[in-house]
Amino acid sequence: MAIDTRNLDVMLSQLRAAATVAQGKPAADTGTVAPGADFAQVLQNTIEQVNQAQQDAQKMAEDFASGKENVNLQDVMINLQKANLSFQQMVQVRNKLVSAYHDIINMQV
Repeated sequence: MAIDTRNLDVMLSQLRAAATVAQGKPAADTGTVAPGADFAQVLQNTIEQVNQAQQDAQKMAEDFASGKENVNLQDVMINLQKANLSFQQMVQVRNKLVSAYHDIINMQV
């Protein structure tokens, strides 16, 4: 099972660029952002990928528990850890987005 992290990499590079600008440093041209990339669509795709990874890992765990011969414990544990890590990463991105939202809301105009 391979998790496509291209969209997540784009989103993280955008967040890093925004943080650099917020710190008063000149923004570095990373060249990884596709022209016209829609942040909401990138975020939605990433959430769907995390969800799919969790569903695949759960299905593999159920297959192992039911005794299917083509599923071994090592693959189950690796996929469960991948799903867990991708979920934790998504939670951290969500926390950063919520924090940024609160910072923007609390700005005085």
